[in-house]
Amino acid sequence: MKLTIVIVSYRAKYFLEQTLRSALEATSDIDGEIIVVDNNSADDTMPWIKARFPQVRLIENKENAGFGRANNQAIAQAQGQYTLILNPDTIVTGKCLHECIDWMQQHPKCGAIGVHMVDGNGRFLPESKRAFPSPWVSFCKIFGLSRLFPRSRWLAKYHLRYLDEHKPHVVDILSGAFMFCRTGLLQQVGGFDTDFFMYGEDIDLSYRLNKAGYQNWYIPVSIIHYKGESTRKESMRYVEIFYDAMLIFYRKHYPHMGRVAYPCVKLGVWVRQSLAKAKRRFTSNKPAAATTAAACQVILSGDAPAVAQACGIERYATQLPSEGDASVIIDDSTYSYGEIVDTIASRARKGLCWHIYSSHDGMLISPKMQQS
Repeated sequence: MKLTIVIVSYRAKYFLEQTLRSALEATSDIDGEIIVVDNNSADDTMPWIKARFPQVRLIENKENAGFGRANNQAIAQAQGQYTLILNPDTIVTGKCLHECIDWMQQHPKCGAIGVHMVDGNGRFLPESKRAFPSPWVSFCKIFGLSRLFPRSRWLAKYHLRYLDEHKPHVVDILSGAFMFCRTGLLQQVGGFDTDFFMYGEDIDLSYRLNKAGYQNWYIPVSIIHYKGESTRKESMRYVEIFYDAMLIFYRKHYPHMGRVAYPCVKLGVWVRQSLAKAKRRFTSNKPAAATTAAACQVILSGDAPAVAQACGIERYATQLPSEGDASVIIDDSTYSYGEIVDTIASRARKGLCWHIYSSHDGMLISPKMQQS
C-alpha cells in the first residue's frame, strides 16, 4: 500500500465530511487507506461519517485523548509506505499527494513534507514553514519582533517569511495540519510525544525527525486549511496552551537553557495574555462591522439557479468581479476539489469571501463556520 491518511477529529462534522470527500477524490488512483480517529466528539459526527463513508476505517475513543495520542493510535496501524497526518478542516488534492510521493522518491533523506497552506479565502498561512523555536527565535516571536521585521533573517525566523513561499525549501518545522511522512520513520521515532496535549506536537516531531538524520521539506503545492479563520488566537486560553507547549519543548530539547528560557517565555505568556484580555475588553462591546459582501453574490456552478434556490439567494452573478467585494459560492458538484483549491488559491484577493456549496448536504461550508 502506498499511502495512509490519518485524520483526528473532534466535533468537526461538516468540515470532516468535506475533508474526506477531497481525500477520496485525491486518492482515486493511489493505493491507500484513510483512518479517522474521533476524540469522543459526543455528538452525531460518527454516525454521520459511518453512513456516508463505509470505506473509511474508524477508531472511536471514549475520551478526548489529545492530538498526539490519537494520531499515534492510527500511526501504529498504518499500512501505507507513507503516512499523511491531516487535519479534519482541510481540502487536499490529487496533485498535492502525487507531488509529495514523487518528492519522497526523489529525495531519500526527506523525512517529512509540508505544503503551501491557504485559508478558506485563499490567503497564505505562514505556519506552513517555520524554524525551530530556539530561545532567540521564541523571544522574537513572543515580543513581536518577527512581525515588525518580517523579512529579516535574524529577527523573523519563526515563520521564515524571507523564504519564497512559491519555491521548495528545507525547513525546520512542518505544521501538524499536513505532515506527509515516511511511515517506517514515523513509527521508528515513536510518533508524536503525548506530553503535548494540544499545540507543540508538530514542533517536537519535526525536531526529532531532523535529529534522526532526515530533512523536513516545504514544497509549494496548495491545500486549503480552514483553521486560519477558526482558531481564536487572541483568546487567553490559546495563549496559555501554546506557550505551555513551548515550555515542554524547552524542558525536553533545551534543558541547558532553562534558567534563561523559562523566565522569558513565562514573561511572554503574561504579556500575550494581558494583550488578549485588553483586546477582548475593548472589542467585546463594539458592534460588528458592517459587511458589503452581500452586495454582490456570485455563484460558480453548472446549475446556478438550483444553488441559489438552496441558499435562499434571489440576485446573483455567475462570474467573478475584477474588483470590489463579493461573496462567492463554488459548487462541489460542478468543480472537483482540485479545481476548487486551485481557483480559491489563484483568485484570492481582498474583498472576496469564498464558500463551498456541499451538494451532498445542501449547505455552505464557509470560513465563518465555527466548529471546534
